[in-house]
Amino acid sequence: MKYIYRIYQVLVFLPLGIITTLVMVLMVTIGCTFGNGHFWGYAPGHWWARIFLKLLLIPVKVEGREQLEKDQSYVFVANHQGAFDIFLIYGYLNRNFKWMMKHQLRNMPFIGYACEKSHQIFVDKRGPKKIKASYDAARNTLKDGISLTVFPEGARTFTGHMARFRRGAFALADELQLPVVPLTINGSFNIMPRMRDGHFVNWHPLQLTIHQPIYPVGKGDDNINATLNQAYDSIMSALVPEYQGFVENPDQ
Repeated sequence: MKYIYRIYQVLVFLPLGIITTLVMVLMVTIGCTFGNGHFWGYAPGHWWARIFLKLLLIPVKVEGREQLEKDQSYVFVANHQGAFDIFLIYGYLNRNFKWMMKHQLRNMPFIGYACEKSHQIFVDKRGPKKIKASYDAARNTLKDGISLTVFPEGARTFTGHMARFRRGAFALADELQLPVVPLTINGSFNIMPRMRDGHFVNWHPLQLTIHQPIYPVGKGDDNINATLNQAYDSIMSALVPEYQGFVENPDQ
């Protein structure tokens, strides 16, 4: 079956995947240029991700959507198992959200333009004025149900296990007084781990677990640290036994 699936990827998935990706990029670029960046920055990617996983015949299971309120903005934080985390979250979280990204990406040709037009959140830590400007921009964007998604590990795992979390997303949630929602991803590491980028896809089910929101209690370092630790424990609790526990990742 493995080789039949690989033949299917070459003959069916690859051409259809290229076509759907090109259509998505055009829709985002044109839509964000002439229309509502909040809508066009999310909707085409949402349907592209769903089609992408369906073309690969990968089943998806989502638990916990009932935890979320309709018009509430959240900061979603997820473990980062592999490249397929993006497709799972874009396609199946079912919330309009922005990505947190480094300010340097704003200067990249085409990518920076598309990210800015679609209101992605650029974080600039080059001094207090830049940090304040980043927070003010995020405050203007993350409202009326528009949320933020962050991988607080900072990079994909090499082991399948979670690495340590960085504080950035939790500091932003604290500044804006937004609830943090932990997301546990299972299966992405089995489909295509970081060490196998560009190889054939391994068939494996994907699962997204949406945990109970963590609302801010106070403001400042105590709230940031408490939220970070609670989010880490929540995500860890829903990982499959194979990837439970902390294992040092080479890039952290």
